[in-house]
Amino acid sequence: GNRVGVIVEVNCETDFVAKTDDFRALVHDILLHIAMANPLCIDKDDLPSEALIKEENLFREQALKEGKPDNIVDKVVAGKLEKYYKQVCLLRQPFIKDEDQIVQDLVNNAIAKLGENIVVHRFVRFELGQ
Repeated sequence: GNRVGVIVEVNCETDFVAKTDDFRALVHDILLHIAMANPLCIDKDDLPSEALIKEENLFREQALKEGKPDNIVDKVVAGKLEKYYKQVCLLRQPFIKDEDQIVQDLVNNAIAKLGENIVVHRFVRFELGQ
């Protein structure tokens, strides 16, 4: 089968928090999520603008082909873009262990519990074929 490896940088404010079991569990959950869900980026601001424009144009074309009126097309495109973000942006994806929350909720819960700002800074996902 395929082997997947993930490196993630998650920042907090102090070594004290970085060494807690709660912080380590958060990072572990994020690693597992990235391995399974294969996001393209952290959030929508990290998406290349060319890719975003391409998706937006595709959604607009589809809506127009379906004969939607112009005032509705923009709403359809916005809705489809939101769905797209939930598919490709780590923080917006439904969490693999509990799809009722998104990955951003995990981070927010850890911030509330640990009392420090926590940021998922970057990640790399490797996949080795058969």
